[in-house]
Amino acid sequence: MVIYSASSYVLLGVANVIIMSACMDYCDTIESCHGHDATMSDRQHYIHAFNFNKSVEKHLHDLDHFKLSCKKLLEAFPLDQVDGIFVRSVKNCIFSESDPTPLKGPLRLVAVSKEVIEGMLDLDVAVSKSEDFLQYFSGGRLFPGSSPLTHRYGGHQFGYWAGQLGDGRAHLLGEYTSRKGERWELQLKGSGKTPYSRSGDGRAVVRSSVREFLCSEAMHFLGVPTSRAASLIVSEEAVWRDQFYNGKVKKERGAVVLRLATSWFRIGSLEVLAKAEELDLLRAQITDRKLLDFVIQEHFPSIDSNDPGKYLIFYSRVVTETAHLVAQWMSIGFAHGVCNTDNFSLLSITIDYGPFGFMEAYNPNFVPNTSDEEGRYSIGAQANVGLFNLEKLLEALTPVLTIEQRQGAGLVLKGYPRIYQMRFHKLFKAKLDLLGEEEEEDEYLIGFLLKLMEDTGADFTMTFRQLSEASMQQLHNMSNLQVMWALQNLASHKMYPEWVSMYLHRLKRQGGDSDEERQHRMKRINPRYVLRNWMAESAIRKAEGNDFSEVELLQRTLAQPYLTQDAAEEAGYAAQPPWWAQGLNVSCSS
Repeated sequence: MVIYSASSYVLLGVANVIIMSACMDYCDTIESCHGHDATMSDRQHYIHAFNFNKSVEKHLHDLDHFKLSCKKLLEAFPLDQVDGIFVRSVKNCIFSESDPTPLKGPLRLVAVSKEVIEGMLDLDVAVSKSEDFLQYFSGGRLFPGSSPLTHRYGGHQFGYWAGQLGDGRAHLLGEYTSRKGERWELQLKGSGKTPYSRSGDGRAVVRSSVREFLCSEAMHFLGVPTSRAASLIVSEEAVWRDQFYNGKVKKERGAVVLRLATSWFRIGSLEVLAKAEELDLLRAQITDRKLLDFVIQEHFPSIDSNDPGKYLIFYSRVVTETAHLVAQWMSIGFAHGVCNTDNFSLLSITIDYGPFGFMEAYNPNFVPNTSDEEGRYSIGAQANVGLFNLEKLLEALTPVLTIEQRQGAGLVLKGYPRIYQMRFHKLFKAKLDLLGEEEEEDEYLIGFLLKLMEDTGADFTMTFRQLSEASMQQLHNMSNLQVMWALQNLASHKMYPEWVSMYLHRLKRQGGDSDEERQHRMKRINPRYVLRNWMAESAIRKAEGNDFSEVELLQRTLAQPYLTQDAAEEAGYAAQPPWWAQGLNVSCSS
């Protein structure tokens, strides 16, 4: 079964959950949103700095008493019976015990998410200025209650079973339950060797860590389900990397990201147990809760744990949510880069940011990962890859399903293309503000636009943003489009007048409000800023010289991607990409 992409239309959709600031109802720039709590005024900055010493003393106490728990995982699953971090084939367990290896040399906090620290971890962000924070959030010291674990999983990589993989440079510190009752698993990435490190050194470098920190936070503010990043800490520890696998090894610096998710279990978590025929760890036996039952009870509470069809219901839920997630990726032009089964979450959140990319010139064959020579994970192939990964999940579940349930699961899987296409069509209609009942020509109108974009190489993000910013009169007369560089490119197509005429007639038939209200709606859906690879690369080049100012600027910009921001405009983040961006490559090396 294949989701055909003969038409460019298959590629896109809009986020089904649009998360944005309340102030955006009637403001389009940060400067016009003075009352918005998320924007701190200069005066507030001065007050914050003035009160720092008093504040940090208070919250150091809070940090010292910040407690995690691994009890739930330790009670649910048997641990690896072999001690030590030496690389080995691990059997009959879900986790191995493994402590982080502290980074060497002076440590420096170069990025921190105030929303994560305060809103999810209940700490005052001022505590991030302390030495204790550096130690706790880099793995140099363990939080009370932490019993670090490394997860055993496998996966299909580029279509082939790769065997045991696991957390080769990540340590699960434990679970934190917030004051809101939310539960978050805290994990360090780049924190040293584990039994799953294979030939790696267990470290992550500044380059890849900057990308992970910025993109996970950017995806959140775009409304896409994702892991979160609390902090980025860099060291002077030397780490050697062959970035493009061409024999040119260079010295880089080690870094650690502390990231959060409701769970880090992935499709490969179940695959490795099924492949090893460790079915006693896959499903419950009488009263034991094993991995599949644990995931259902902890993360799918609406599924009755006593229901004999619970595994089929679980599978159906994952199929639906995976289809929705991939559609959301498409809606913002996001290519994950490495859609292996070990990188696909069972909870359908975006995890493991590596050689990702946000598409610039519209091209269904866009491949951000230079290591993906065959284009298996091109942006236009992601829906089909999602289907492949769900097929592998079904294979892992097959031993615990009855014959009837296997047949039912097959029917569920066959429904994936329809679920996916319905979601991206509905969401893509929202990107163009096609309101009301479905009209016969809507699908054609969308496909027509994407074909024009493909033919002209129109910029994905800015085409939709500038359609949001232009008035209907401007679109009709093609006037004053000189400053709208993406639309100017699109309008060069000989068929543009025909498309825009269809589009404007569709908008006029909706009626009921003004053109200004349409523009406001569309600007709340179509971002002005995404983390283009050239922007990340510019920040990385400065960071490698110990200048993290652009990392800070990008973090601030991407936290409000729908609002026009003066500093971002001055940096060119909404302008045509620089000439050198076309030859930019990213790889799996990190």
